Amino acid sequence: MVDVGVVFPEGRGVARWAERNAASPVPSRWPYGLDGLASPGLTLTDREVRPPSRLATQAYARGLALPTFGEPKLDVAITWEESLAVAMRSQVRARRHACGVIWATDAVAAGAATPAVHATRTALRSMDVLWTLARPQVERVESWLGAGHPPVHHLPFGVDTEFYAPSAYPEQPLVTSIGGDRDRDPETLYAALELVLRARSDARVIIGSKSPLPVPTGVERHEFIPHDEVRRLFARASAVAIATRPNWHVSGMTVALEAGACARPVVACTTPGMDDYVVPGKTGELVPPQDPEAMAEAVLGLLDDRDRAARMGWAAREHVVAHHSTTIMCESLRAIALG
Repeated sequence: MVDVGVVFPEGRGVARWAERNAASPVPSRWPYGLDGLASPGLTLTDREVRPPSRLATQAYARGLALPTFGEPKLDVAITWEESLAVAMRSQVRARRHACGVIWATDAVAAGAATPAVHATRTALRSMDVLWTLARPQVERVESWLGAGHPPVHHLPFGVDTEFYAPSAYPEQPLVTSIGGDRDRDPETLYAALELVLRARSDARVIIGSKSPLPVPTGVERHEFIPHDEVRRLFARASAVAIATRPNWHVSGMTVALEAGACARPVVACTTPGMDDYVVPGKTGELVPPQDPEAMAEAVLGLLDDRDRAARMGWAAREHVVAHHSTTIMCESLRAIALG
């Protein structure tokens, strides 16, 4: 039996996930669908780690990875992204440590050279294996970590294709946009939606965003939309628009896959790796970042050709089921992490 522990921040593990989402259905029992790592011959548990001690943080920032003493309590320890790398490496005793890399390459590209960045680099170099969710990010991680880095794999992200289920394409035109991670671009999104409404006064627009920017006339904004409401909104949508700034971590891929699983075409931005999640001209359209005119034109093209949009939506569903379900993702992650 292989003992595998999935590491979460203190107070944000599986119990908190269940508590937060008790009132409304959610896609998976664990964050990111990582409960799908369970398999015969494997014991899966979740672990929570405290913020790293000052001593550990200072040591890792100077390039020194502190050992964890005692016999390993796990065969494999896994954490989803690098913000927990120092804490996991210094607190969790395991024979093998595996970590995802999501945000670090954007910080490095922006010139960040803080102690936290240096500490993360040291912790990642001490791992046994790493992965990224963006294919082009693999080379950037390898270059940043330097000679002697652990193996870095591309892990295609996945979503729950049963929770996000397909439905018939709607009759009434509705455009939606969901999400607000750090590289979303509300300025471009709002400008594009204003152009769409100017051209199609019969269209309705509903978005989920916490942006403080003034919402264009005719756009219905909600600060938070629960998972259950998101899938109902996708069922009514004609197209899903995702505006992002240039980035290396495929901002917006989760919503792109959730919408695709619901058989809805997506208009997203051509950031590195997004073409793995949205196949341009087949499951949706990709437009240049920070180009509201191009985004509006692509959205209007879907609204103006309902049959084409419906075909693209079903192609998106097939693409997600074939390549980007949580089951496929967890099978791949299990192979990467266990070696």
